[in-house]
Amino acid sequence: MLGPQVWSSVRQGLSRSLSRNVGVWASGEGKKVDIAGIYPPVTTPFTATAEVDYGKLEENLHKLGTFPFRGAVGGVCALANVLGAQVCQLEQLCCTGQWEDAQKLQHRLIEPNAAVTRRFGIPGLKKIMDWFGYYGGPCRAPLQELSPAEEEALRMDFTSNGWL
Repeated sequence: MLGPQVWSSVRQGLSRSLSRNVGVWASGEGKKVDIAGIYPPVTTPFTATAEVDYGKLEENLHKLGTFPFRGAVGGVCALANVLGAQVCQLEQLCCTGQWEDAQKLQHRLIEPNAAVTRRFGIPGLKKIMDWFGYYGGPCRAPLQELSPAEEEALRMDFTSNGWL
């Protein structure tokens, strides 16, 4: 297990980099490209005997602690069908460095996003689109409409966070 000093070093590097706007010159274009939100791949190093190489992992984490990271990972793409303005607001809060407000908004979006992606999927997204006044339409085979119990659970995912 990695010690707290390693994680502390990574967190310090991340915190320092949040206040910087890092850019590089794009090859051949002469334009400045902001790469601050791009994360390098973080892989787990293994030994020849297929064990985790904790020494190499610790070394990698120390290096990563010096990189200029900022932002978040992932997207809320399905949710943007019904809460597009709020997803755009989240992006704007991040771009202007309003991290606490962005985090509060993101936490309100997590449960509804999970509902229309992994929990209820396309049938859930279609149903919530109908509830928000958009055209979700019927599900095509092999997908099935939500059951009444699933509809109620979907409604709770949106009402408990103040969206319905």
